[in-house]
Amino acid sequence: MVIMQKRAVYPGSFDPVTLGHLDIITRAAEAVDELIIGVLENRAKIALFSVEERVKMLQIITDSLPNVRVESFHGLSVDFAKMQGAGFIVRGLRAITDFDYELQMAQTNRIMAPEIDTIFFATNLEYAYLSSTTVKEVASYGGDITKFVPEYVAREVVARYK
Repeated sequence: MVIMQKRAVYPGSFDPVTLGHLDIITRAAEAVDELIIGVLENRAKIALFSVEERVKMLQIITDSLPNVRVESFHGLSVDFAKMQGAGFIVRGLRAITDFDYELQMAQTNRIMAPEIDTIFFATNLEYAYLSSTTVKEVASYGGDITKFVPEYVAREVVARYK
């Protein structure tokens, strides 16, 4: 008897990681045997934190989740999922606009890699408005971001804007 493990990849920029991301990570980790958080190195965007810093932040805040690991990658999420031997890509949905984009990506990925499926998690209503862009904007004006990101991340973001 062959025991198949359910391995999933949750790709994203995570610049910075928010409580909404952490909610999806926690819920996805409960649904699969192994969750690999893929931190995208996107050279087209100017990031607040380096890929290495984002990986470290995610490692710190997911330390209590034994089936989660964090890796950096560049290129297509579907290729990263293949490299990791994942059968699933995890995506979070906040609003209908997310759904349109994410559905197109899931269908495109399915054409490129029929063996990899996409699992969508609807965001917790508490975080439906939240994005990394919002966090950076609030922080850049000295606003309180402690309700948006984990405590460790809040300290790092505030320090970056000082």
